[in-house]
Amino acid sequence: MGTTDIALERIFKQLIRGNAGMAIAEAETYLAAWPNPQTAEKLRAVKAEYELMADYWQRGAKDPQMDEQYQRLLQRVYVICANISIHRHVRSSSYLASLSAGARQPGHDWSLDAIRREMEGFVSDVAMLELEPEGQRQAKSTQLYKDHQQQMNLLFNYIVTSHIWTDGVGEEIKALLLSPTVDSNDQQLLVSAIMLSLMNRFDMVKFRVLVETYRQSQDEQVRQRALVGWVMSIDDDFRLIWPEQQALVAELLQSKRVCRELTELQMQLVYALDAEKDTSTIRDEIMPDLMKNNNFRITKNGIEEVEEDPMEDILHPDAAEQRMERLEASFQRMMDMQKQGADIYFGGFSQMKRFPFFYDMSNWLVPFFMQHPDIHQFVERMGDNAFIENLMQRGSFCNSDKYSLIIAFQQVMDRLPENLRQMMKRGEAAMDGEMESEELLSPAYIRRSYLMDLYRFFRLFPNRSALCNPFDTTKNELGMCLFFGSALFQGTPLEPCKREVVAMLRKRRLLMSAETILMTFPESMHDVQYHLWREEYAAALQLEPDNERALSGQARVLFNAGAYDDALEYYDRLQLLHPAKTGYVLNKAVCLLHLENYDDALQLLYQLNYEHEDDDNVTRVLAWTLTCCGKLEQAERLYVQLTEGGKAQHEDYQNYGYCLWLTGRIAEAAGMFRKYAEQSKVAADDRLFFDEDWLKARGISDIDIKMMTSAVANG
Repeated sequence: MGTTDIALERIFKQLIRGNAGMAIAEAETYLAAWPNPQTAEKLRAVKAEYELMADYWQRGAKDPQMDEQYQRLLQRVYVICANISIHRHVRSSSYLASLSAGARQPGHDWSLDAIRREMEGFVSDVAMLELEPEGQRQAKSTQLYKDHQQQMNLLFNYIVTSHIWTDGVGEEIKALLLSPTVDSNDQQLLVSAIMLSLMNRFDMVKFRVLVETYRQSQDEQVRQRALVGWVMSIDDDFRLIWPEQQALVAELLQSKRVCRELTELQMQLVYALDAEKDTSTIRDEIMPDLMKNNNFRITKNGIEEVEEDPMEDILHPDAAEQRMERLEASFQRMMDMQKQGADIYFGGFSQMKRFPFFYDMSNWLVPFFMQHPDIHQFVERMGDNAFIENLMQRGSFCNSDKYSLIIAFQQVMDRLPENLRQMMKRGEAAMDGEMESEELLSPAYIRRSYLMDLYRFFRLFPNRSALCNPFDTTKNELGMCLFFGSALFQGTPLEPCKREVVAMLRKRRLLMSAETILMTFPESMHDVQYHLWREEYAAALQLEPDNERALSGQARVLFNAGAYDDALEYYDRLQLLHPAKTGYVLNKAVCLLHLENYDDALQLLYQLNYEHEDDDNVTRVLAWTLTCCGKLEQAERLYVQLTEGGKAQHEDYQNYGYCLWLTGRIAEAAGMFRKYAEQSKVAADDRLFFDEDWLKARGISDIDIKMMTSAVANG
């Protein structure tokens, strides 16, 4: 972190604490080292107002408006310092600096009136194309979309690198995002630009725009992008400066629909982060089966159909059917992963993001439309192709992957078998996984598709490091993707939904993230399940004395702490409540073993061994109990059964070695200890290799132990 960044961090630390006076002082220090006359003038004006208020306060005067005045001053200091930070960030990145400069070249009019004219004029011009002569319509359409896309790309870059907005700008932009006379694709792209800018530096006006767009928009595509945008931009650090953030969210959460969508979004973000793990599963486990069991092969000349062996039906009449069953099973497994939320296409399409189309940042997040000027040449080359058109409309691909597919498809189309090309052109070829229109328009699907676009952008875009990456998990388990633990949601109607999210996180072994949310549970939600999740078994038992998981958990805690007498009491209760579960009886016997109550332990173990003679765990505990109480011949027979049956665990070799040692068969014991050392990776001279206290209690001397150590190590 450079000197400039440290100085800025000091300013924001004071702002986060809500200390306007200290923040002003730190900002003055910063501007003394890195002068900016215009910013310094704004800071002086704020400082003068602060000093006037402070002087009035020091004289003991009571001003009923002081709290509001202080809050406004704090916010004005934040805006000044946030703009300093944005300016610094843009200048420090050559990529962002080039975007900013390109969007702000002379001749570009970014007044709100000009933006509105461009966006509304485009919709009007597209409608007017129908009146053009057929011979001129295509050329005019191509030019119209090209000019508009260039403008939208520049506007996207302009917003991403913009400073803090005023309330007036926010209201105008919100009106555009809600206007029925503006194209939905343009609105969606603007929402994405606002989100990227907002994540880099919190801006209350941009946050408000996204919240209000989510609340008021009638366009589900726009709504869901706005939802993802404001959620990924939540920043608890600035709640003291901008209490409006809390108020806006609290109002939203009065809606059950909002609570449901937030819950779904939290879980979808967890699935999004698993994209690369899912890719590995598909690459290593599913694709080999798919390739092995199909009738095509990939050659340097394209895809060729493999002719079937005429002898196959004679020699293996069921082979074709079995191959088809395996193929269907592999494909169904992949489809099941997708239904559960997995991003099954990331691995394949991640290799298709090097096309020039993806050089422009906005193209990663622009909704798919066939008239996009950057794919126009590819669409023209393909001509009418019913298969591709259907795939773009009903395929379960995100927008980014649809663009990749169009570009890649036209490059390989000439190498496809002629019969396959004709089938695709006529629309006779179909692709599994096509979705119904209702599902494609559902909020959950729209959100998932957008998250896939975002994930690809933040994982694959070459200049992604210039932006705040919500999918960065290097510092904690889920990074910015875990938003359910935010203070903004505490004490709101969203609280009950946290149970569902915690259950999902724990199922996926994301225990740190689950604990983060559990820590925000209000006391009214501290039920039995809450205490079980937090492993507070005693508290759970106070609420439900016979709860099996709580009893088992508390017994395990006591056992691990060496409190075998207390653990025994819990296993007694579990045995009475659940007599059919042998595990509790076995654990009870282990407690008795540690308490050296061998007779009672053996009574339980003999019964278990009789009823479950094939249970190796019962055999294992019985053998060790027999060894401990000196019944070595019986113990040896059980150890032979374990070690020669190929079922042994490495501890079995150690315990068998103890048994043999006590019978005086030193060389055989050393051999068993060597096997234990090999499998457990514990060196014979490790002081924990032997249980010396146990051995000495059975007549094995210190010299015996040293000599055995040498025999094992040097044998």
